[in-house]
Amino acid sequence: MDKTNKKSKKLINSFKYAICGIVTGFKEEQNMKIHALAVVIVIILGIALNISKIEWIICLISFGIVISAELLNTAIETVVDIAMPHINEKAKIAKDVSAGAVLIQAIISAIIGINIFAPKIIAILIHQ
Repeated sequence: MDKTNKKSKKLINSFKYAICGIVTGFKEEQNMKIHALAVVIVIILGIALNISKIEWIICLISFGIVISAELLNTAIETVVDIAMPHINEKAKIAKDVSAGAVLIQAIISAIIGINIFAPKIIAILIHQ
C-alpha cells in the first residue's frame, strides 16, 4: 500500500471512530437523548415559525456547542472512571466540573432559544 492510500485509510478511519463516538454518546447517555429531543423541537419550531438565516445559524451553533460539550463530558467521565474506579474527591471534582460545563451551555442555549422564539410565539398569540 502506498503512502497516499495509508493516509486516506487513516483519514477514513478517523471519521469512522468519530462517528462511532457520537453514536455511542447518543446510545449511552440519557442527557444526550434530552439534548437531541431539544434539537428536534427547535428544528420543528424553526421551520414552523420561519426563523431567519441568522437565527438558524445561531441555533446550529448552539446545537453544536451543547452536543459537543456533552460528548466531552462523557469522555471525561469515562476516563475518570477508568483511572479512578473508587470514590475519590478529585475525580468527583473533574466529573462535576465537566457536567457543570454542559449545564452552562444548555442554559445559555435555552436562553438563546427563548430570545429567538418567544417574540414570534407571542406575536402569533397576540394576533389571534
